[in-house]
Amino acid sequence: MSTPEHSPLGKDTAYADRYDPGLLFPIPRADKRAELGMAETLPFHGVDVWNAYELSWLDLRGKPQVALAEFRVPAASPQIIESKSFKLYLNGFAQERLADAAALAATLVRDLSAAAGAVVGVQLRDARADALPVVALDGRLLDDQDLAIDHYGPPRPDYLRADATATAVDETLVSHLLRSNCPVTGQPDWGSVQIAYRGAPIDHAGLLRYLISFRTHNEFHEQCVERIFVDLTRRCAPQQLSVHARYTRRGGLDINPFRSSTPATSGNPRTVRQ
Repeated sequence: MSTPEHSPLGKDTAYADRYDPGLLFPIPRADKRAELGMAETLPFHGVDVWNAYELSWLDLRGKPQVALAEFRVPAASPQIIESKSFKLYLNGFAQERLADAAALAATLVRDLSAAAGAVVGVQLRDARADALPVVALDGRLLDDQDLAIDHYGPPRPDYLRADATATAVDETLVSHLLRSNCPVTGQPDWGSVQIAYRGAPIDHAGLLRYLISFRTHNEFHEQCVERIFVDLTRRCAPQQLSVHARYTRRGGLDINPFRSSTPATSGNPRTVRQ
């Protein structure tokens, strides 16, 4: 069964240090998308950008090598890869001898693409301070608003509203107050979110209240971002919209879903919390 309850999450696990692609645990996206009322044709384009900070292997003489890895899983892929299984899989390279980084990258592409059901992009970087620099997310910060908050879940799309009588705007908004929970373990997932849109001005107070209403909600990172995108589309009817979340790492991995109404390319701006 490929459901979250059957994944390695929340279970005692032996951490193998030998390569085993069978450790990867795919979970279908379809059920959650059906819950949001999505048809087979998706209302967005996008990608899930993963960063791995704990990747190591041995060269042919047995000397350990390390790298930072970026993985790009297309939003159109039929499966996500459960994060603990991803960590276990990557850890399995620790005592594997490989000819070079290119051999490792080819193996990663093959195995991850098979698990996701679509071609996964892989980029390996040197583990240097300037390989993935820390930057701030562009946009107007929502978090300084003086608001009384009394609802922390489930998500409240009725908080979202836009002034259809006002002149359309191009606006990018940022919040660092996004929090949700793993649907299996209940562990918190902390993140920042950047919302860029063109259209009727979205009420900032309502948007911040809406984002905070994820605080006790149980859903995977990718599903939360798709919920935000769908709710904003339905409630505010923007002409263009993108939602990009930057979650803090767990187990040496961070997950950064990006969804857009146009076929835009997501960057990978590592934030100070990552």
